[in-house]
Amino acid sequence: MLRAMLWNAALAATMLLGTEAALAESRVALVVGQSAYRAVPALPNPVNDAKAIEKLLGDAGFEVTAANDLSQTELRQMVGDFAAKVAAKGPDTVALMFYAGHGIQVDGENYLVPVDVDPKREADIPLQAVRLNDVLNTLTSVPTRTRIIMLDACRNNPFPEIKKITGQGLALVDAKTGAPGTFLSFSTSPGAEAEDGGGANSPYTAALLKAGRESGLQIEDTFKRVRLAVNQATSGRQTPWESSSLVDDFRFFGSAEDGIKPEKKRTVEEWKAFLKGKPIEQANELIVSDGSGDAYEAFVSLYAEPPLGTEAKRWLDRFRQMQAWNRAVLANSGPAYRSFLDQYPDSDLTPTAKKLEERQRNKPVPAVAIPAATQASLTPPAIQAAATATCPCSTPPAIDKKIDKTKPKRAERAEPPKRTAVKPPRERVYYEDDVEDVVVVRRPPPVYYDPPRGPSISIGGGIRGGGYGGGYGGGPSGGNGGRIGGGRY
Repeated sequence: MLRAMLWNAALAATMLLGTEAALAESRVALVVGQSAYRAVPALPNPVNDAKAIEKLLGDAGFEVTAANDLSQTELRQMVGDFAAKVAAKGPDTVALMFYAGHGIQVDGENYLVPVDVDPKREADIPLQAVRLNDVLNTLTSVPTRTRIIMLDACRNNPFPEIKKITGQGLALVDAKTGAPGTFLSFSTSPGAEAEDGGGANSPYTAALLKAGRESGLQIEDTFKRVRLAVNQATSGRQTPWESSSLVDDFRFFGSAEDGIKPEKKRTVEEWKAFLKGKPIEQANELIVSDGSGDAYEAFVSLYAEPPLGTEAKRWLDRFRQMQAWNRAVLANSGPAYRSFLDQYPDSDLTPTAKKLEERQRNKPVPAVAIPAATQASLTPPAIQAAATATCPCSTPPAIDKKIDKTKPKRAERAEPPKRTAVKPPRERVYYEDDVEDVVVVRRPPPVYYDPPRGPSISIGGGIRGGGYGGGYGGGPSGGNGGRIGGGRY
């Protein structure tokens, strides 16, 4: 009897604590798996990955919305409905999105690929796919505590028509440049391709299913384990990567009391001192778990033996290249793309960089107006020189103004003219002062008599409409204007 009472009391306390925790933090998730592509071979694992992640998140306290094999319209609708659901939950909400399927980068922009796409050229991707920045902008527009986006989407480009002119994998995305409270996880490093896997799940999802259930781990530590597990499972061919601007702790399971303290970030020199003297296998595990450029740079300077030294150097070179590409895309100028091409003349991004450089070169430069305050401080020759500098197409004539010095200034008159307070007649206006009377007569306008005209009929006329402004690509607007699908996040 006593044991039953204690059990009921413990159960009630657990339910009460769970209710208080739920009130303190709502957890909602959207899980999407894209397998049944229509124009290219189907992917076996994304739907399996989505089902397994749905179960993991449900056990972690998330209210999960799951959908598979979505078209472009359906995927956009799901993201919009999910954002509305997050907004209804309130600002103290953790919003998580998991996407498994194809992803592709065009002009430095990342796109999630719906199952109904059939691109024949590069410009078709922004029209048929869903821009990742649009998804991020939609989620960051809703007040939330934490946003987590996990993308198992860096698989190979399956479209032969555009495979040779687009970059490999996905472009680098820095969460620190966006809204705080965001965590982005990619199934492999920027510019690299992820594997679908030979088992029931992809290497990334399989590692996440295991590490995500470890109690007390902060999300950063969870993905350190994911990174190392995937790297080892693929013999170094694939290494997940993430970017974070989180301001609050998050754990899939457990509490802060169960976890371990996060490690302090190290500089390159601190990493060298930390790794020096360790076996190469142990040092490699440490830098892969950390996943930072500083850790890899220190490792490459200390260890050159293949295969681990070779793999680390290849990762570091590719990561630096993607950082340079990200800087060029953000600057979106001809000199920025030229600088990237000078650094990396033979990369998979060379065709895109050349195209964007040419687009910037052909973009019209708007005329620069001279502020009024600046004009007031310039002499006529200086104004002419400034105008010539901004518009080389023509030279304005020199200004030659004659000033009548004999005419007295208004301030030098003995007495200002006086006006009468009497309201003048409608057709006449009188002004009176001490010198003379001035009479101004307003004459009625002349009347012309013409025969009445009937309505005119236009033959062959059409309806003139406005055109669509903005260019294609979804990445840097370049000379073609804006993007289709919204602004950049």
